[in-house]
Amino acid sequence: MNLLIMGLPGAGKGTQAAKIVEEFGLIHISTGDMFRAAMANQTEMGVLAKSYIDKGDLVPDEVTNGIVKERLSRDDINDNGFLLDGYPRTLEQAYALDDALKALGLTLDGVINIDVDPAALVERLSGRIINKKTGETFHRIFNPPVGDYDESDFYQREDDKPETVKRRLDVNIAQGEPILEHYRQIGIVYDIDGNKDISEVFLTIENVLSSLK
Repeated sequence: MNLLIMGLPGAGKGTQAAKIVEEFGLIHISTGDMFRAAMANQTEMGVLAKSYIDKGDLVPDEVTNGIVKERLSRDDINDNGFLLDGYPRTLEQAYALDDALKALGLTLDGVINIDVDPAALVERLSGRIINKKTGETFHRIFNPPVGDYDESDFYQREDDKPETVKRRLDVNIAQGEPILEHYRQIGIVYDIDGNKDISEVFLTIENVLSSLK
């Protein structure tokens, strides 16, 4: 079984990816892991990627696509199947993935989309506060400081402020929608309600994937 997992920041994609990999024995392929492995193993694409990274440049799509294809060509993929996480990030990369899978004789069986209301994600992601004196991290809703506390005792990182979080989500939505639409046209997108408890979300995913096996 070969899968792609998608979801906005804070939707719980990482948590569910780990559960899927453990339950179904798939190879978890994340963009970061692929790059590190390709560079450590000095593969052709890994060496090329390192040449860009060392100069502080962005790695071009053709190199990223090449690293993905290299990873998908390894024997463990045929033996176990994969869960692709963090790629594709653009519609062009989705087309490149289609071509790579076709060339390797592989099929993408499903796209698991963890769907959470963006407004809820803003609340979830922008609630983090840090104690100015101790450096302890809390969450206004999910892990508030014990007892009475003064807001002036805490600060928020710029990345955690609601307006910053919303901008980040907007960018991710704009990037993700064309990719999801591409796979919807193929008929392999499975929308999972990510607003529920972690175990409930995974139960839904488990039922979907069991039907694909």
